[in-house]
Amino acid sequence: MVIQCALWRKFKVQHKLVLVKDVLYLVFRHAHPGSPYVFGLVGVDHDLDFPEPMPVVGISRSARGYCITLVLETMKTYSSEDGLTEEALVTKLRTCRYHHLFLHSSLRDNSSGTCRWGEFGAGGLLWGECTTRHFEWFEGSPVTELLHKVKELYGLDDGVTFRNVTVPSESRPRPLHLGTATQIGAIPTEGIPCLLKVLLPLNCTGLPALYIRDLLLNPPAYEIASTIQATCKLMSSIKCSIPEFTCVSSAKLVKLLELREANHIEFCRIKNVVDEILHMHRSTDLKEILKLLMDPAWVATGLKIDFETLVNECEWVSERIGQMIFLDGENDQKISSYANIPGEFFEDMESSWKGRVKKIHIEEEVAEVERAAEALSLVVTEDFLPIVSRIKATSAPLGGPKGEILYAREHEAVWFKGKRFAPAVWAGTPGEEQIKQLKPALDSKGRKVGEEWFTTMKVENALTRYHDTGAKAKARVLELLRGLSTELQTKINILVFASMLLVIAKALFAHVSEGRRRKWVFPTLTGFSSSKGGESLDETKGMKIIGLTPYWFDMSEGCAVLNTVEMQSLFLLTGPNGGGKSSLLRSICAAALLGICGFMVPAESALIPQFDSVMLHMKSYDSPADGKSSFQVEMSELRSIISGATSRSLVLVDEICRGTETAKGTCIAGSIVETLDEIGCLGIISTHLHGIFTLPLRTKNTIYKAMGTEYVDGQTKPTWKLVDGICRESLAFETAKKEGVAETIIQRAEELYSSVYPKALSSGRFNTQLAQVGSEGAQLLSNRTQAASLCHKSKPTNRMEVLQKEVESAVTLICQKKLMELYRQRNTLELPVLNSVAIAAREQPPPSTIGASCLYVMFRPDKKLYIGETDDLDGRVRSHRSKEGMQNATFLYFIVPGKSIARQLETLLINQLSSQGFPLTNLADGKHQNFGTSSLSLGSITVA
Repeated sequence: MVIQCALWRKFKVQHKLVLVKDVLYLVFRHAHPGSPYVFGLVGVDHDLDFPEPMPVVGISRSARGYCITLVLETMKTYSSEDGLTEEALVTKLRTCRYHHLFLHSSLRDNSSGTCRWGEFGAGGLLWGECTTRHFEWFEGSPVTELLHKVKELYGLDDGVTFRNVTVPSESRPRPLHLGTATQIGAIPTEGIPCLLKVLLPLNCTGLPALYIRDLLLNPPAYEIASTIQATCKLMSSIKCSIPEFTCVSSAKLVKLLELREANHIEFCRIKNVVDEILHMHRSTDLKEILKLLMDPAWVATGLKIDFETLVNECEWVSERIGQMIFLDGENDQKISSYANIPGEFFEDMESSWKGRVKKIHIEEEVAEVERAAEALSLVVTEDFLPIVSRIKATSAPLGGPKGEILYAREHEAVWFKGKRFAPAVWAGTPGEEQIKQLKPALDSKGRKVGEEWFTTMKVENALTRYHDTGAKAKARVLELLRGLSTELQTKINILVFASMLLVIAKALFAHVSEGRRRKWVFPTLTGFSSSKGGESLDETKGMKIIGLTPYWFDMSEGCAVLNTVEMQSLFLLTGPNGGGKSSLLRSICAAALLGICGFMVPAESALIPQFDSVMLHMKSYDSPADGKSSFQVEMSELRSIISGATSRSLVLVDEICRGTETAKGTCIAGSIVETLDEIGCLGIISTHLHGIFTLPLRTKNTIYKAMGTEYVDGQTKPTWKLVDGICRESLAFETAKKEGVAETIIQRAEELYSSVYPKALSSGRFNTQLAQVGSEGAQLLSNRTQAASLCHKSKPTNRMEVLQKEVESAVTLICQKKLMELYRQRNTLELPVLNSVAIAAREQPPPSTIGASCLYVMFRPDKKLYIGETDDLDGRVRSHRSKEGMQNATFLYFIVPGKSIARQLETLLINQLSSQGFPLTNLADGKHQNFGTSSLSLGSITVA
């Protein structure tokens, strides 16, 4: 038995250490990173960081390529993915924290026919990756033998079964290559703009971010991508508030329920999960989103669950937990309190079991504890209080008697602590009899605690009785919690599915919110049209992106150079240094990848085919560990790209063959261009090897594109716009000068250049054949505010609900009247319709409020109101709730036409609601402007 030291530090309750016997509950049995067996959590009163379990990984070769199998002992599941390229497999290894790595003997046989794996061609990258890690070889059937190894590793019986959660890989793009993933920041890489960071708000981390990352690295099937996009579109348009989306680790759920170690906090979290599923089901706007999320959740969990089954089972789980667990807001289990006993004593003794389960299930135990507490209070009053009263009645100078009733936390006891309280002469005065009954207090081992601690036989007997009844009550509570775990084990698939569905929902809502803020758009996803032989190009297979923006640029913060990319074939791209070639390739790669994943893209509009793979190759570095130069590494990556490219692929190569001698590098580049042209893929090959244009290339569909330049004030400057033609100007001298290279070096370089290339210089340094294209007009976006469908609301049952109804009615009437006046002054017939939307506790605003001017009312727990306006409702709600005591504040909001009107309505409401008797906390804000102070006749007003 090994006590996990890290858990010890967590065991503080209100800055007080829990007793050693409670800490001993937290023990790992056969504990290691792959299988976090945790015991004793059922008895603690706080959450515990639970490490995500790590899989056992097995790698093998098959006729289709590389295969990776992942086995999760915690979940008792395994999945296999076959047909991977070497680079895609290395990407998975780089992004997967595993417990143990097994390599199958099939890896030893490579294309060279030798057993020296990694020495020749294919296998070198994987071998270099594996040699830096600890691994074991295994033979036999890759899946069957790996499962056998896992059972040995974890000490499992042969009868334990593992569920196959492999999702079919047909009709889906191939996983990203390592180079592609790093060069767009899907795997965070120093110096590379991180794509993952711009897809979600900064406050969205953890499981939702991991889901988005895994989706980028392993793009979903085309049908799932379409579903994800349809879901995101609905999320972008709804007006109702949305749940907080409780994110719970599926592995944590499975392990705690399996071991019957889930505590009341975990059960409350499980109830939140199923209640949020039910909330979405009961909402008119959210129900369709819930239905659409079923398939992505199936892909993520491997569990195929019927929609009605999900709803019915969630209702059962919610009701069962609600029947058993003590929930927030209930107050039928108060800690014992007596005047003559320190409150900390009862707090420490009873907080370890009270407030876990409902009192109805432990009424007998609670009654016994209450009787024992009362008896303890009585004997403490009888035996200790007269002594304390005697001491208080004695007026003596310094050094006189001292004494008080104290809680000895270390010994879980209430004792008398005093000195010099015994009378010098016994005269039968009050308190003397009690003093005679005192005896030294002893610890659990029978040793004297100290010279100042005293107790009596009656107090000790009462303490023993109280502790015994408390232990009995706690044992009963733990028994009930473990019993509930046993019940919920039968619903574990539902809970795993529901928890993953909420993770996906939170991730997609967060992505839509960030996408709207950045002014991104949903692309149109199209399929490839098939033709005989699969060689001909047609209009339906092209990609068109208008107003493409670099994904790392925030359009909401300024302007960027936008590009239009209309691609029907392969582009051979030239341009000067710093002209934007690399940025363009990264931007196109990211847009295509986001599109085939179902996400929003950084553009004004986009038409993106369902690519079977998106491959980006940029600069290469040497690999001393493998003994390979940068050119060798580049050739290895290009070999993998070419071997995996089809007519449905997107291939992007930046500055091809720049790591070797110019003449031969140019010829290799030309041959690669011919090969890709013959394959018929879409893509871009950028180069500074201008000799490629003099080669007799046999290409049918490749066209020449360039990054534009312009001549301004005697200098050539890049425009960062994609244009037709060839650009032979590199701006090398200008770039070197800009980066601080000495002027003497630049001058000498120009002299050398003019001596060797006089013809190029005489014909004009900037002799280019660039066809400038006009900029596309900005797309006009005009979104009229539509009426939001409000969920059915039950009749108010408490004071807060009544207040909310009254405020909603008053605010709507006041604002609608003011808008009628404003629009009458402007002679405008179209009167905007105000629709109120409530944001309950544990809910948040929908993405449709992003960038919209909103007027809101906050209902504080003290029944007071706060009126405000904002263009960032989500941020304002989070800010309010971050303050102490405001975590469960509710809101009512209206989307209004513009910030100016929002400010007028804010001031108007502050003054009008105050005059109608509503309690406000920000009355001073009503003096910020000179309108809204006069009273309005509310009369008969038509309100939508």
